Order: sequence, then C-alpha cells, then structure tokens
Amino acid sequence: MKFQIDGTNSPHPTTIDFDTSFDEAARKALHIQGLVPPAVEGFSKQERRCMEQINLKSTAIDKYSYLSNLRNTNAGLFYRLLIDHMKELTPYVYTPTVGEACLKWSHIYTNPEGLYLSYTDKGNIRDVIANWPQEVVEIAVVTDGSRILGLGDLGVNGMGIPVGKLALYVGCAGIHPERTLPITLDFGTDNEEFLKDDLYMGARHKRIPEQQQREFLDEMMAALTDRWRSIVIQFEDFKSPFWSLERYRNTYTVFNDDIQGTGAVILGGLISAFKRSSLPLSSHKLVFMGAGSAATGVARQICGLFVRNGILESEAQKMFWLVDSRGLVTADRGDTLADHKTFFARHDNEGKQYRTLEEVVDYVKPTGLIGLCTIGGVFTEPIVRQMATLNKEPITFPLSNPSSKSECTYAQAMEWTDNRVVFASGSPFPSIVVDGVERSPGQGNNMYVFPGIGLGTILCEAAHVTESMIYASAAGLAASLNEKEIARGDLYPELKRVREVSVVVAREVIRAAQREGVDKHKLLQFLSDKELDEFVRSKMYDPKVVEIAGGTSRGQSREGSPKGGQRGRL
Repeated sequence: MKFQIDGTNSPHPTTIDFDTSFDEAARKALHIQGLVPPAVEGFSKQERRCMEQINLKSTAIDKYSYLSNLRNTNAGLFYRLLIDHMKELTPYVYTPTVGEACLKWSHIYTNPEGLYLSYTDKGNIRDVIANWPQEVVEIAVVTDGSRILGLGDLGVNGMGIPVGKLALYVGCAGIHPERTLPITLDFGTDNEEFLKDDLYMGARHKRIPEQQQREFLDEMMAALTDRWRSIVIQFEDFKSPFWSLERYRNTYTVFNDDIQGTGAVILGGLISAFKRSSLPLSSHKLVFMGAGSAATGVARQICGLFVRNGILESEAQKMFWLVDSRGLVTADRGDTLADHKTFFARHDNEGKQYRTLEEVVDYVKPTGLIGLCTIGGVFTEPIVRQMATLNKEPITFPLSNPSSKSECTYAQAMEWTDNRVVFASGSPFPSIVVDGVERSPGQGNNMYVFPGIGLGTILCEAAHVTESMIYASAAGLAASLNEKEIARGDLYPELKRVREVSVVVAREVIRAAQREGVDKHKLLQFLSDKELDEFVRSKMYDPKVVEIAGGTSRGQSREGSPKGGQRGRL
C-alpha cells in the first residue's frame, strides 16, 4: 500500500493505510502508530474477523453495505478477502445483490464513490473530470442508469453498477483500484417513483432527448481521452447500447459488456457445450427467449463462431429463432422491427406467426434454449420437458439477472430433464446432490471475460477493441478449463480460478490485437505464450504485496506479521 508524501517528506496516511497487519516499523513510517489497535495481525485473523461480521449480517443488502464500507476504508483487505472468497462474496459485491443496492442507492448512500456527470455539466465536462483525484486512470465503466440489469431506469441510483463492475476488474484481473473510474451520467429519469422520492439524489426531470444525450457523450469521450490518452472505456446498462458502440468503436478504445461481454461469456460456455454434443456444429438450432440488445448481441457472437467454423453467414443466420413479447421475430409479423432484430428475423415461416415460446419450441425443435428476457420462470416445466424429449443433453441457458428474473432455476432444469440438462445461468444457483454426487450449475457470468478483455487491452495498449478480440476472449475462456473441470462436464472454470482464467483471456485478447495490428506495445509480439502469461501476471495488482515509500515494500507470510522494507506476499 502506498502512502502519500507532502512537500516536507512527512508521510500522511490515507484511509487504506490504517491496516492492523502493519508492524511497528511500518506504523512509525506511516505515522499511524497509536491510530490502530496495538496487536499486529496476520491476514488469517483479519479474514476471520471479516467473515464473522459478514455472517452476522442477516440480509444480502447488509452484507453488501459492509463490504462496500470495507472497500472504502481498507481496499487492500477488501481485495484480499474477495480474491480468497471469490465465489462466496461475489454475489454481495455485484449481481444479484447490486440490483437491490441500486434500487435503494439514494437511501443507503454513505460514501462518495465514482464520478457523476450531469447534463448541466455540458460544455464544462473536462473541468468536472479534472476533479477526479487520480493522475492515472486505465479503465472507466460508464452507465446512464437507463436499464440497470432487469430493473429498468434507475437514474443515478445506477452508480452501484460501475462501482461493482470495477471491483471485479480489480479482484478478477488485477487492474489497480486507483486506476479505475466509475462514471454515472445523469440525464434525468423516467422512473416516477424516484422522481417522487424526496431522498433521490439525481436530477428531478424526465430523461433528455436522445440527440442531446449523444452530444453530451461526444463531449465526454473527448474529455476523458484528453486527460487520459490510453483510457479504456466500457459502456454498461444503456437502454439503447448499439448506437454508442457503433459511434465510438473506431475512434476510441471502447467496448460494451452488455453486448460483447455477455456474448463472449455465453459463447465460451457454448463452445464447451458444443464439444460435449454428438451433433455436428451445423445441426444445432438455437431459440432465444428475448430479442433485445443483449440477446441479439449474443446471437451475433455465436453466429460468428459458426462462420469461423466454415458455415456460410447466410446459413448461420438460419440457425437462430428469436422470440420477443409478440412471439417469433419474423419479417412479415406486421410490426416495425427494431434495427437490431432485423438480422435474425425469419423469412421461412410461410406466413404463420408463433405467439408463444412453447409454440416456437414445438415448431423449431431446438437443440439449445437461451433466455435473455428478464421474465422469471418463463422456461416452464412443459417447455423444458419438451427440450429433454428432443435432446439427449438439452442445452438450457437461463441467463437473465438478477436471480428473480431468471427463466428457470438449476433445480427445476435438472428435475425436468432427468438430470441431463447442459446448464448455465446468469445468476448463481446452489448445487444439488444427484445419486450421492454433488452437481454444480455453470454460471455464465461476464466476470469470466470482461476483466481479461480490459486487462489485455490495457497491457497491449490497443487502439480499438475489435470483434476478433472479443471472440478471442470467448475462445480463451473455453480453453482455460482444466482436466478436472472437463472430466466433470463443466462449461465454465471454477470461480476461485478466475484470476488465472483472466491471464489466459488477456493473453488471447493481446494476440488477437496483434494479428489485427491495433496493438501499440509492439514488444509483446516477441514473447512466447508462456512469457506473455508471465508478463500479464507481473502486471496484475496483488493486494497481498504492499508498497511503501521509494520502491520498498513490506510483506508478510500468510500467518506472520509484516516486515518493513521487504518485498513479500501475505
């Protein structure tokens, strides 16, 4: 952990330096002797105290609030805890609990986190950005709060999303926490409940027109890259995400996790699922429940996989059937289709319209059923049983978040398919025991790919994030499964290995950037894959290594106390 030095070389601790693991020499150097309890503790004691406090909390939102406070007061301890308890704590750091946190954001707000850019800042955005205290920022996550998870327009209450997302960039891929920037744009809100809420902390007016939003974003993008030339910008939870991605992808280093990250993580799971299948790739038929931006983005990613494996794009398009609130998306349905739906609109329905998911499944006889519609329970027992009748190993991916919006649960899918389902969900579900063997569901969580995409993009100094780089992240995810996971039939690696997965994903993203010539750190081209992996690891923030002044460090053993002036690991 670094401490700040003023003009007289007198050290002044920051909040994250009040750590009980510092020994007496470190406490004297940091001028915190007497400001923390006298006992010098190893991480195992700190960890036990934290976990006791978390387990005393009776609700998920209380656990979220405790962890948020820990992140703001002792970031090193927070990230040590997160890394060692990734599977257990992630649901309280991000989804599903972050959804509840966003709904209540204006009521549970305690600490300033992130940068709020209001429409009234237009013309002055660069000056507002200058207020951010960190001199180096490598990645920003930006939302306008207009479509938070499956919860709709939450306005500035959506700040929980970029804050939580960046916590995972740090925990999963080792991007330094001081080099991350959460941003929420306040364009107003159409949420009447919030507009009437006396404690709501955003602008009290309806959302401004889209054209004004575009003008604001133009200014913001220019201002961000003016201050931080190589910044990676990730868009998150915009109601209309396609236009900003198309507008900026060839000018700035940007990507959209809802479209590209979601597509990549699902593609990674499907690559593994297809490998398990006895069917040739060209024989698969996929029905999507949901035809919004996330669903069509995912479908395009999978379509790209088919094309890369020798299937003509015109034929690959025909392997998808998308269902929205009006039924099967067809060219002759009678309504005006949104632009993102037209690519997959069916032309072979011979004038017949299929109004329900059950009708579509009966008509198509799909090999895979993918849910991205945020309608909880829409994968009903008759539909899932029909999938099991049609397929020896039915691919069923209920991917909506949070868990209340999931199309079905893991227990339901297992029961209705006689335990034969090839399953991945967007939210976590508990394991179940089948014939004395514990079976765990795959979770198609974006945290398997977006941290590695961000890290790889930063390290190779990519000018743009290309579609090949996104595809490479999916291929890297599938390739990161170890022998034990493959033998169990897992679609995704164990979550506790996510930092190692991020190394593989980052390496593949870097290689894709090199093949397309968008990398600016050209020396990485001369490294072997093994050397590149080591380079990536060496650049990952490790909260178990704490830097003190002048390049010296303190470290400690897992049980021991820190030793000033040494480099070590907890």
